[in-house]
Amino acid sequence: MTHRHPYPHTDLQGAAHRNTTAAQLLTALSRDPSPLLPLWEYVIAALDDIETLIDEVTGLRAELASIRHQRANLLAAIRATLAAHHDSDDDPQYYVRDELHAQMPADHRAGEGR
Repeated sequence: MTHRHPYPHTDLQGAAHRNTTAAQLLTALSRDPSPLLPLWEYVIAALDDIETLIDEVTGLRAELASIRHQRANLLAAIRATLAAHHDSDDDPQYYVRDELHAQMPADHRAGEGR
């Protein structure tokens, strides 16, 4: 069974390329003094925002992927803990503790020995 991503990704590289092309075209058009110059400047400024938004979406995608990875690891640890409990393991919660420790920020782990 294939796992489809619930939120298909927009082609950000394609959007960035189209944005750059549109900005270049509008810049060339705005060089001709005309009554539409304020309109061109507004459109160019709006296009400039797109690059910032693409950078933000790229960062959010990376953060989401990391969170999904952490969630999958926690789920695996929970399943291992339940299996260990079922098998009467001496320390079935080891798997959850180990995964929680692994996901703890390094600066928090440094202070644990106190």
